[in-house]
Order: sequence, then structure tokens, then C-alpha cells
Amino acid sequence: MSASQTLGGASRCGRVLGPSLDKIIKNAAWRKHSHLVSSCKSALDKLDTISDSSISPNLHSPLYGLSLPEAEFVLQPLLLALDSSYAKVVEPALDCLFKLFSFGLLRGEIVMTEPDNSQNSNSINSNNVGFKLIDSICKVCGMGEESVESAVLRVLLSAVRSSCVLIRGDCLLLLVRTCYNVYLGGLSGTNQICAKSVLAQIMVVVFSRVEEDSMDVRNIRTVSVSDLLEIADKNLNEGSSILFCQNFLNEVMVAGEGAIDVKRSQQNVAIDSRNGDAYSSYVDEKGETGNGHGNDGVESSGDSKIRDDGFLLFKNICKLSMKFSSQENPDDQILLRGKILSLELLKVIMDNGGSIWRTNERFLNAVRNYLCLSLLKNSTLSVMSVFQLQCSIFMSLLTKFRSGLKENIGIFFPMLILRVLENVLQPSFLQKMTVLNLLEKISQDSQIIIDLFVNYDCDVDSPNIFERIVNGLLKTALGPTPGSTTTLSSAQDITFRHESVKCLVSIIKSMGAWMDQQLRIGDTCLHKSSDGETSTDNHSVPNGEDGAVPDYELHAEVNSELSDAATLEQRRAYKIELQKGISLFNRKPSKGIEFLTNKKKVGDSPEEVASFLKNTTGLNETMIGDYLGEREDFSLRVMHAYVDSFDFKGMDFGEAIRFFLRGFRLPGEAQKIDRIMEKFAERYCKCNPSSFTSADTAYVLAYSVIMLNTDAHNSMVKDKMTKVDFIRNNRGIDDGKDLPEEYLGSIYDKIVKNEIKMNADSSAPPSKQANSLNKLLGLDGILNLVTGKQTEEKPLGANGLLIRHIQEQFKAKSGKSESVYHAVTDIGILRFMVEVCWGPVLAAFSVTLDQSDDRLATSQCLQGFRHAVHVTAVMGMQTQRDAFVTSVAKFTYLHCAADMKQKNVDAVKAMISIAIEDGNHLQEAWEHILTCLSRIEHLQLLGEGAPTDAAFFTISNVDTDDRTPKSTGFSSLKRKGTLQNPSMMAVVRGGSYDSTSVGVNTPSLVTPDQINNFISNLNLLDQIGTFELNHVFAHSQRLNSEAIVAFVKALCKVSISELQSPTDPRVFSLTKLVEIAHYNMNRIRLVWSRMWNVLSDFFVSVGLSENLSVAIFVMDSLRQLAMKFLEREELANYNFQNEFLRPFVIIMQKSSSTEIKELIVRCISQMVLSRVNNVKSGWKSVFMVFTTAAADERKNIVLLAFETVEKIVREYFPYITETETTTFTDCVRCLLTFTNSKFNSDVSLNAIAFLRFCAVKLAEGGLVCYEKNIVDDSSSQGANDDASDLQSFSDKDDHASFWFPLLTGISKLTSDTRSTIRKSSLEVLFNILKDHGHLFSRPFLNGVFNSIIFPIFNGGSDKRDMPVKDDQDSPTLPSPRLAGSAWDSETSAVAIHCLVDLFISFFDVVRSQLPNIVSILAGVIRSTIQGPASTGVAALMQLSDKLGGRLSEEEWREIFVALKDAAASTLPSFMKILKTMDDIEIPDNSHTYADMESSDHGFNDEMEDDNLQTASYVVSRMKSHIAVQLLIIQVATDLYKKHLQFLSAVNISVLLELYSSVASHSHQLNSETVLRKKLQKVCTILELSDPPLVHFENESYQNHLDFLHALLMVDNASNVVEMNIESRLVEVCEEILQIYLNCTKSRSGQEKASKQPGVVHWTLPLGVAKKEELAARTSLVVSALQLLSGLEKESFRKHVSNFFPLLIDLLQSEHSSRQVQLVLGNMFHSCIGPIIMN
Repeated sequence: MSASQTLGGASRCGRVLGPSLDKIIKNAAWRKHSHLVSSCKSALDKLDTISDSSISPNLHSPLYGLSLPEAEFVLQPLLLALDSSYAKVVEPALDCLFKLFSFGLLRGEIVMTEPDNSQNSNSINSNNVGFKLIDSICKVCGMGEESVESAVLRVLLSAVRSSCVLIRGDCLLLLVRTCYNVYLGGLSGTNQICAKSVLAQIMVVVFSRVEEDSMDVRNIRTVSVSDLLEIADKNLNEGSSILFCQNFLNEVMVAGEGAIDVKRSQQNVAIDSRNGDAYSSYVDEKGETGNGHGNDGVESSGDSKIRDDGFLLFKNICKLSMKFSSQENPDDQILLRGKILSLELLKVIMDNGGSIWRTNERFLNAVRNYLCLSLLKNSTLSVMSVFQLQCSIFMSLLTKFRSGLKENIGIFFPMLILRVLENVLQPSFLQKMTVLNLLEKISQDSQIIIDLFVNYDCDVDSPNIFERIVNGLLKTALGPTPGSTTTLSSAQDITFRHESVKCLVSIIKSMGAWMDQQLRIGDTCLHKSSDGETSTDNHSVPNGEDGAVPDYELHAEVNSELSDAATLEQRRAYKIELQKGISLFNRKPSKGIEFLTNKKKVGDSPEEVASFLKNTTGLNETMIGDYLGEREDFSLRVMHAYVDSFDFKGMDFGEAIRFFLRGFRLPGEAQKIDRIMEKFAERYCKCNPSSFTSADTAYVLAYSVIMLNTDAHNSMVKDKMTKVDFIRNNRGIDDGKDLPEEYLGSIYDKIVKNEIKMNADSSAPPSKQANSLNKLLGLDGILNLVTGKQTEEKPLGANGLLIRHIQEQFKAKSGKSESVYHAVTDIGILRFMVEVCWGPVLAAFSVTLDQSDDRLATSQCLQGFRHAVHVTAVMGMQTQRDAFVTSVAKFTYLHCAADMKQKNVDAVKAMISIAIEDGNHLQEAWEHILTCLSRIEHLQLLGEGAPTDAAFFTISNVDTDDRTPKSTGFSSLKRKGTLQNPSMMAVVRGGSYDSTSVGVNTPSLVTPDQINNFISNLNLLDQIGTFELNHVFAHSQRLNSEAIVAFVKALCKVSISELQSPTDPRVFSLTKLVEIAHYNMNRIRLVWSRMWNVLSDFFVSVGLSENLSVAIFVMDSLRQLAMKFLEREELANYNFQNEFLRPFVIIMQKSSSTEIKELIVRCISQMVLSRVNNVKSGWKSVFMVFTTAAADERKNIVLLAFETVEKIVREYFPYITETETTTFTDCVRCLLTFTNSKFNSDVSLNAIAFLRFCAVKLAEGGLVCYEKNIVDDSSSQGANDDASDLQSFSDKDDHASFWFPLLTGISKLTSDTRSTIRKSSLEVLFNILKDHGHLFSRPFLNGVFNSIIFPIFNGGSDKRDMPVKDDQDSPTLPSPRLAGSAWDSETSAVAIHCLVDLFISFFDVVRSQLPNIVSILAGVIRSTIQGPASTGVAALMQLSDKLGGRLSEEEWREIFVALKDAAASTLPSFMKILKTMDDIEIPDNSHTYADMESSDHGFNDEMEDDNLQTASYVVSRMKSHIAVQLLIIQVATDLYKKHLQFLSAVNISVLLELYSSVASHSHQLNSETVLRKKLQKVCTILELSDPPLVHFENESYQNHLDFLHALLMVDNASNVVEMNIESRLVEVCEEILQIYLNCTKSRSGQEKASKQPGVVHWTLPLGVAKKEELAARTSLVVSALQLLSGLEKESFRKHVSNFFPLLIDLLQSEHSSRQVQLVLGNMFHSCIGPIIMN
């Protein structure tokens, strides 16, 4: 032991080398290895002389602590041992080297360098020693010893692992190649696994250092061996090989960690020795080049050595992966294994790659140029492990580096993934499973999904990757179409279906997760009040790959751009429209071009269209050729522009044609080809002027080349054209000369050898090409290459040109603006994604859910539905959201429970989850969810055997005992079978999802089997408990304000459908409505108000239901809610309580049910009396309910309502107007309605008394009008017509809006048919006005007279007769019935008296109303009824008595004019009536009417009877007319007698006109002799008294005389003289005398004849009738004669000559009395005699 400790001396190197050299000496064959043994001993001796303390720093030595010569000396034995190829000495040497590398004792840069290439010999020697060691280690693998192979791998890995050794360039490649060889030809499976693991670990070490650009990298990850064997080489595992290899790696990696400490312990020494040596710079600094620059430039000279080596290694591994077997040995399995290993190593590199691959352009280009090329070339192989590795590498690229590889991913995604995914009928099972697993990983990363859509589906030049993924998954989920041929087994198909559904679920889930994250980020930004700067960091989502984040998370600025949804929407729309145009072009080219130019996608110039045809991918080449060959003007110009865009300068003719035709297929029509070739020839000659003599030559040759191409390469042509034929055909084409034969021969050879064809010539028919999205990227050739009939290992060969073309595409696209990688944080992009995927997702989930009973598959579908609803609901996409929700609802199968399965119960659970999770965004979709909950509850009730709700709603006369299950439980249900319960039968039969009541139209009975299925399925529903059901409703408290309104709307809809069910009405949703109203009652008023608008309409709708039981149940529910709500306080000027109680009002008004109305009255009474403090604005609705009740036709409702109203008004009046004063008007309207009650006059009278009470309260000033001139709609509804009258007053009088409805309502009662009501209302109305009129302003009081009082009386006077002199216009109001016809005498008297009394009381205020008052009184006076007329006279007299001295001249004139007009107003109509007598003949018969009735010979003719009736009416009217005229005369007489001293000349003249007109009218009537005789006959026949015509005439003239006489008696002489009163008096007297004389004379024809001269005649005495008439007229004549006698002498003398002849005639006449003669005697004696005497 002590000897071994001293072996090698005291130095660190010695302690490692000593034991190993000793072991070599012991194991060596002395003879064979004598040189080795002696070298070992010398080395041991040398080491004994060296100690650590004596070491001087030597930075050029490969061994720590030794000089370069010493190091070479002590390492020489190891080199000899390795070269010996003797295992016993090789193994100790390898073990020694392992320790030297692991402990960091071997140091320096190891590079394969030629001695001539460097000037630093020390460095060369150092490198040479290191390289010799590595080279010798690599060579010993060829010994064929398993243990040696394992040791070599250990040493090589430790060398790479050591942070003190930099293995460079080719040396590193040698080391990797050695491990490759061990892997490919290792002696055991374990060694091969070790080699593979070592290589993977080397990749991790090298590229970890590349990432950090430093040798000093801590925590290098150790490779997992089991992960390495996932795809390939599982067969190499020999029991515990994996564990052995893992321990092997762990040992080397752990051993190498000590090297760093060694290096650091000497760091200061290294730094102090700054001699510019690259070695020291490498080890002690950062491993950079000698100039110290370590930037990330593109050129290799700018990168550090570490990164140069990494780049070289990556490049070579990519090249190794692209090696293909030769044609001689196509099945070279070793080469294939090497290829697979290379791909695995690339996978390791990419999986562990970091930011260097994104930020460093050199490494990014390496991926593009080498790795992508490798993927492209290997895509031709069908080896499963190669495909899996390609997919895995592609996944790494997609996950980490997609921002820099946009174009490459756009190529490989369709080629690798979509190609396999879209192959539904005959896919490789393993390949497709690989793709589906890959897609599942992709779909779990939400950011990748979003980025794919944004950067490809929204990019014009990229394929629709997201759309194709979704559609491909849909096709897979639906499986092969029925009848199609497929290679899949049933199990494989099911596996595919489930996996594709799983992917779709992950996609929609990721979309939702991304959306939620953006919304949370947005909320966070709002809360933090950020400055608004947006960064792609906002959406970092771990991708599951060791916690790495997407590439642009760390370096968003590199080749990526933040976009918003609006920009992307435009790009997407542009792309869709462009694709539509391309598709149209591929069917009809001209239509396509027209569409694209109209949509501004292509310019309308020929040059722009030509550029489009030349550069746009996806166009059908055949259609391009057809379009270019058209002869239309525009197409022709496009073709010319197309050809002119080519530059053929310097090109060979054959190559020019080939170049020209690569973009389109020549059309088949010869004329089209001719046009194109003609233009081509012109262009070619223009670019190459010296090529041919003329363009004709080029044209003919071009045509000839096309024919040759067709001939040579068309399989249909049997006799091929030879070169001689071709040359012969083209003789003399060059302007009569021949072209050189060599030239034509070379063209021939090229054409025959290489066919002229398009870039990506495809054998697919045009229709399929047109629809291929692959053509958008020119991928047809690649996919044909991939799917062609090539063997696995066949090299690309001729397809190398195609691969180069794709590489060119990569380069071309990278320069376009579209290659910018777009990042997006605007969730608006999800709208477009959903529009793309919702249809396929819905179809996939629905079909799977419908067809599969696999619990895992169905639960995945339901999960997918939940995520889909979440995304569509939050994004507000109503159509899509409703589609998903409806589908889940249908899959619950609650509408046909007999067919339910476990998956349907799971669907129910999913519905409940959707309701809880996304309730805030479901809106109209709530209806489906709530319908399901309703059906669940229904089925659960049936399962329990409980009686259905219909039992409570059944009409009473139907006996329900025999249909309602009395016992509970399934046993009862089963026992009764189909016999008992119709609703049960309906449910068991089932129906469609949309049917309101399932099974209604199916009369057939259900079978016992159906019942049994139904019962077993009800057991399934036990999984959903009452808690789950109620949780949805209780959760409504957490819904936002929009959602709760939508929830309530939906629940109302469901409830109505429940209640209206014809077979089974139910109250589940109704009770839930009451519950959620309780739950949400504490929401803010604004939200609650919106909720209640919905609930209110619902309660009204159902409360008016024809089913009385339903309506009563609803009203009781409404009452419960109202009682609860009225517990809440309400502030002033709010309207919530009123809104809440409005349903009661509407139902009360519209319901025809006595029970409902009575229930409402009782409910309202209970609520009001128990919550009177909180009714507030609700009083409006309360009074509207009672108002409706008051107008009801049922006595009990009226009395019940009045009882409550009475209590309210008596005890709670202050509460009515506490919050809102306008409620007072509602109260008044309510009381007014009660006054109209026909059932009980006590109610009406009490209501009137309460109105008086209201007026008192109003007068006390308890009400305050907060807003003037505004009357609430509900309170003024009945008086809206009247309100206009006071609009102009309301703004001046605060109380106008309250007084007016009250007074108007009472005034309308004055026309009530009941006299007690009329009288009471009149008294109350005028008492109110008299008592409180002093509170009113002048305008308002005048308005009251115009609008309220006068309409009461306008039956006696039209409003037009009432001119208003007030400042305001008084609009005419609708009047009550004619006062005269509605009132009795007593009522009229009271009304007239009250009116005049009120007017007198407020005369100063309402003075302007005098004309209207007088007009009313005049109207009453001229009434045909004696009572009112006398009342009118009395009232007018009272008015004049009280106001006589206060009336102005003008006002008196108003009175007199009114009287005059009253007298004159009846004349026209009366005279018209008299004229009817003109056509009536009255028979001259002395028999009475009674005699005629009894006589057989009487006037039995109908016409005569009608005439008599008409005449009778005329007599009646005449009597009435005379009475009215006399009364007017009497009133005028009474007035002037009392107030004559106040009369002015104007007023006197009015009275004179009155008297004169009446007298004239009376005389006119008396003068109608024929009429009088007819009337006398009528009166005789009908036994009527004659009309008092003579009396009328006498009275009118007598009053006229009296007035004139009175005027003469007045002292005001000026008026008398001025108005010539005396002359008027004489004229009137003359008229009277003349009338009298006319009466005394006989008017017979005999008398007239007798006056002829010379004829003797007899004077006959007057008849009895004449004598009576004279007797009647005597007093008038006497009065006239006395007035004439009373004239003064001068006056008499002046006028006597006028009437003296009349006096003479009087003397000759016969008189009935001596009075006339006596007066005449006195006149002659006292007046005429003195004149004669003088």
C-alpha cells in the first residue's frame, strides 16, 4: 500500500500516472513490450523528481504542473500502451487517461494541425501530444475487445466533458466518428447503447458551451438513456443495459466536475502570464479567438472557437443524416442506422437548444440550410423511426425556433404532418399515430396554436395550416366514409378517431386558456395602470419541454412583429378573397381575372395582370396557357406583357423556350399556340438581335421545338422523330437558308434528353390541382416525391434539382415582408379562429358522442364542448355558442329518457358545469340549460312516484284519483306499467328535443320493455343530486348584471313552456324564478330594475293564463316576492316600488277572472296595510289596482277594494304623498271611479266625501309640487284631454296639477244619472271652489271656470256664445250631457244658484267670465222647462242685485246683448218649423179627434194622421217659443226697472232692439191668417188649447210701450232727445192702433165688393171670435191712447197729424168694451179739442 502511494511522486499528475504505469509494467509481456516497460519505468523515475511545490506555471504544457518536454516524456508510455493493441496494457492506459481528463490534469487545445501551418512550435507540440492521445484512443477501438470499447467511450466522453481541454474541429469530428463506429459495429448491444448515449451527451456538452460561449458551464444536463431508446434501438437492450449505460454516463459526468476546481485554482497564474497565447486565452477566459472577439456575427471568423466547433459539428451531423445508400447496395442497414443516429443526435441538439439558435444568424442559417435540407431529403423515406425523428425534430423547431423559421415551417408542416393527417383511407398506422401524438403536443401549447393561425392562415403566401389541421382531424374523427376501401382495421380506426378528438379538444382548450390568460393580463395591466406598452412577453406559456419558453419570449424583437386583430382580419380577408379569385380563375380564367380586378386584388393594366399570372402560386398552369392564348383584345395585351416580362438575353434558344414554358402549359388549340410562339419569337429576337436573320426563323424553329418535345416524350407516338428528320424539317427556315446542322442537332439532343415541362409539372387532373392548397407553395413536386413509388434508400438523384428549387423558395420568401413573424395579444383573433374551426369541432364531437359509448371518448367530447362554449361565449359569438350548447343539450337525451345511457348523464353534468363556469356569457343559451334542468327535475319526480304538478292544476270536476300514483318508488311505477299515468306514458315514449311536451302526438301505448328501460335509466339520473340542480340557481347571485338578466329571461321562457304544457303543466321553473328573485334581491337597483322588467312581463303573461289554478299560483308567487321586496326602503324620486307592483295592475286590468281580481285586491290590501311605510312610489300601482276594482262589475270586488281605500285615506293619507306628490292625483282618480259605482250609493257618496277631504288636505298645503307643468302619465290618464286647458296655468300655479284632476272628476259627476250623486257632487264642487278658491291664482281660477264649471252648463249654451276676454285662450273641452236633459228642476236650481254665488264671491278675480255666466243664465231662461227658466230669471236677478253697482256699462251691455241674442237665436229654427205647415192641408171638419177615432168615416188615412201629428208638434213648439220670448221680455223689464239709472244710451238701444224685435215677431206671427186658421183647426180636432198668439202680441207691445214710457219719465233728457224716444213711442202707438183697427174690419170679398160706388151694402156685426180678440186687445189700445194723450201739448200737436186718421177709424169701429170709446172721448176733449179751438 505504501509503495503504491509513493508511485509517481508527490505531484498530482504523478499520483494519477504512477499506479497506472505500474499496472502497465505488471501486465505487459516483457519480451514483446520491452520498449513499453522501459518507457514506463523512466516515466516513473521522472515523476518521482517532480512535486507540486516545485511546479512553475507553463501554459503550453498538456499536463498540469509539468513542462512540455516532461509532459511528452511521461505521456509517451501511455501512447505506446495504446499502440500495443494488447488489452491488458491498453485498459490501464485508458483508465489513466480517463482520470487525467476527469481531474483536469490534461489541459489545452487539441486540434488536428499540420506542422507546416503554424509558426509556434510549442503550440504544435502541445496540440500534437493531445491529438496523438485522442487519435490513439480512437484507434484502439479496432482491437475487438468489448471492455476496451467501453473504456474508450468513457475516455472520449471525459475528454469532451473536461473544461480544461478544448477538442477542436476535425479532432472533435474524429472523436464523434469513433463513437459512431462503436454504435454501428459495437461488440455488444450494451456498448452500442453506451456509444449512442455518449454521443448524445457529447452533443449536450458541446452545445451547452456553444450556448454560453464558455467552457465554464455548470449543471450540464445528463442525458436520459431510456429517452434515447424511445424511437430506435430498443432491441439492443440486454437486460440491465439501460441501467448500466445510465450509471456509465453519470460516473463520467460526476467525475468531470472536479476539473473546474483545478482550473480555477490556477486561474490567477494563467491571467498573470499574458503572452497572447491562444491556449491561455481559451482556458482562462472565454474560449474566444486570439483577438478576444466573441460577437455573434455571421462570419465564422467573428465567432469564438467554441461556436466554430459547434457549428462544424452540427453541419457534419446534418450531412451524416443526409447520406443515402448507393444503388448497388440499396438495403444498407448500417447506413440507415447511422442516419437514424444522426437524426437522434439532431433531436438532442434541438431539444436542448437555447437562444443562440434564435439570436445568432449563423446558427439560424445552419438550421435553415442543413437541418431543413436533411428533413427535406429524408422525407422520401418511409422508415418509421426516421419519420418519428423528423416529427420530433420538427416539433422542437416549431416550439422553440418558429419565429426565425416561418417559411421552413410553412413548407414542412404540410409535407410532414398534414400529408399524413389528411390520408384517411390508407394511412400507415404508426405514422399517423406519430402525427396525432405530435399534434396533441402542439395543441397543448396555446401560443403555438395562435401563432400558426396568425402567421399562416392569415398570410397570403402561406398555407392555411390551422384550418387544415382542424379539417384533417375532423376527417380522421369521422373515419373512412361508408363503402370506401381502407387498409385500417376496426381497432385502428377507433384509435384514430379517439386520438383526433383528443387533439381537437386540446386545440379548443388551448384557445380558451390563451384567451383567459390575455384577459387576466389585461386586467392586471389595468389594475397596475401600466403605461400601455405592449410586449409579446404577455403570453409566455410553458410548452412542456423542460420548462423552455417559445423563442420570441426571450427575443421578441428578432424577426417578429406585434400585430392586432384588425390588421390580421384584413390580411385574412384579403387571403380568402384572393384564394376565391384563384379558384375562379382555375375554372374560368377570364371570370377570375375580372373578379380579382373588381376586388382590387390585381391591377387592371395588362402589365399587372401579366405579373399576377407569372408570380402567383396556386394558379392552374393549363388555365394560364388558355388565357394567354385567347384572342380577345385584353387577353392578347396581357399575353404580350407576359412575354415581354422575360429577359432571354444571352440564352440558348432551347433553354429560352424551356425557361419561357416553365410557368404555364401550352394550350391544345393550334391557333393559341401560334399566337404565343409568334410573340415569343419576337421577344427572343429583340433580346438577341444577332441570333437569327428574322423573327420568322425563331417562330418556325420554336414551333418545331414544341412539336419535337411532344413527339419525343408522348407515349402515344410510336414512330419517333429522328435527328435527321428534325434537321430536314427545319431546312430553309432562315430566310431561305439552312441553320447549322450542329446547332439544330444540339437542340434536338437537349430536347430528347430533357423534356420541356413546367416547374412543378403534375400528373393530377386540373380540377384537383385547382383545389390543392399545396400548390400555393409549389409543393406538388415535393409531395409527389414523398408519396411516389421510390424505394426507401434510393437517393434523390434527379430530384436534387427540385430540392434546390425549394431552397431557393426559402431564400426568396425570407426577403418578403410577409416573412415577418407576427405575434398577437389581441383576443379578437380568436373570432377568426373560431369561424374556421367551430364547424369541424362541432361535427367531430357530435358524431363521436353519438356513435361511441366509450366513456373516455365521450368524456373528451363533452370536455371539448365545455371549452368550445367557453371560448365562443366569452368572445360573444352567439351563433357558434348556441350551436355547441344546443348540441350538448340534445345529447342529454332528457327528451327521450328511455334511451338514456351513461354518456347522456355525463352530458347533463357537462351542461351544469357550463352553467356554473360560463354563466356570465351564455345569454340566450341559458334557455337550453334551464330546459335540461327542468326535464331532470321532472324525471326525478316521476322516478320517486310523486304526483305531478298537473294534479294541482286539474279542473275540479275531473276525478283524478285513478290517475295519480299514490304509492312512491320505482316498484309502484313498474307495477302500474302503461295503465295509469298519461304524462308518464308521454315521457316514456319520448319526443324530439324541441318539443314542448314529449310524446304528445303519439297515441300508442308503451311496452313493458320501454317502461323497464325507462326505470333503469332513471336510476342513472341519481348521479345528479338536488344540490347540483339547485347550485345553478344559487350561483345566479354571482352572475354579472348582463348575465342575470339573460338568465331570468331564459328561465321565464322555460317556465311559460312548462305551464302551457297541454298534458303536464309544471311549476318547477316558476318556483325557481321566485327563488332567484330572492337570491338577487340585494343587487343594485339598476340591475334589479332590468331583471324585474323581464319578470314583470312573465308574471303578467302567466297571470292572464286561461288555467285558473296556474294563474292563482303565479299571483301567490308574485305576492311573496312583493312582500319581500317591500321590506326594502326606497328613497325619494325613485320608481322601483311602482315598477315592482305594476304586474298586479296589468293583470287586474286585463284579467276576466273574478277569483284573480279578488285575489289581487286582497294581496294589495295585505301588502299596503302591512308595509305602508315602504310603499312609496308603489302608491301609483296600488291606486291603479283599486281604480280598476272600483270599475268592476262585481259588487264584492268593489266593496272589498273600497274598504281598503277608505282605510288608506282615513288613516294613512300622509304616506300617500310622502315620496311623490303626484300620487295624490292617482288617489283622486281612484275615488272618482268609486263614485261611479252602480252597486251602492253609499260607496259613491262616501267617495265624494273623501274627495272633499282630499281637497281640504290639498288646501292645507301638505303637497309640494317639485316639478311644474309635469303630470305623471299614469295619474293623468283619465284627464289627459282636460289637461291642455290648464297647461298655460300650471307653470304659474304649483297646485294646478293636483286641483285640476280633482275638480274635473267631481265636475263630471254632475252629469251622473243618480240625482243624489249629481246634487252631492255639485255641492262639493262649488263648496271646494268657494272655500279654497282664494288659494288659486287669477289665471288658474279663470281656467277652472272655463274648463270645469262652464262645461257643466253648456247644454244650455254653446261654447261659441261665450267670448272670453281673459288674456289666455280657453280651449273648448268635451262637455257632459246636455244639462237640461240630465238634470231635474231641483238640480238645475242648485247648480245655477251655486254658479252665481261662486261668481259673485270671486267677481273681482273672474270678472272676465261674466259674458259666459250671462250666456249660461240666458240659456237657462230660454229653456222649454218652466222650472229651470224661472231659476235662471231668479239667478240673473240675484246677479244684478249683488253686482248692479259694480257692473260697468260694457258688462251691462253683455247682459242685455245676451238677452237679445237669446230671443233672436230661436227664431230661425222656429220659422223653419212653421214653414212645414205650408204643405199640410187640414180638413174642414167640426168633429173632434176623439170623434174621428170612433167614426168609421174619419181620417183613417195614414197621410192625414202624419199631418195631424206634425201640426200638433208645431202647436207645441209655438207655445214653448212664445213662453220663452215672453220670459226674456219679462227679465229685461225687471232689469231695467231696477237699474234704469245705470243704463247708457248704448244699453238702451240694445233693449229697444230687443223689445222691437220681439214685438215685430209677435205681430208677424199674428198676421199669418192661413197658418192661424190651420192651427185653430188642429187644436179643435186634437182638443188642444190655441197658441196664445194675441196674448204674445199684446204683452210684447205692452212691454215695449212701458219701456219707452219709462225712458220718457227719466230725468236724462239728453238721452231721450238724442234717441228720439218720443217719436218711437208715437210709432209704436200707431202700430198698436193699426193692429186693433185691422182686427175690427171684415176681410171678406163681399165687403170689398160692396165698397164699389153706387152699390148699397149692409154692415154685419162682428162674430164671437172677433169680439173676444178685440176684448183681448182693448187694454193695449187703451194704454196706447192714454200714452198719446199724456204727451205734452207741443209734442201732441207735432205728431197728431200722423195718428188722427186712425182715431177717426176707431170712432167708426165696433168695440167690445166702452173703455176705448171713453179714452177716445177724453182724448178729443182734452187734447184735440183745444187744438181745434185754437
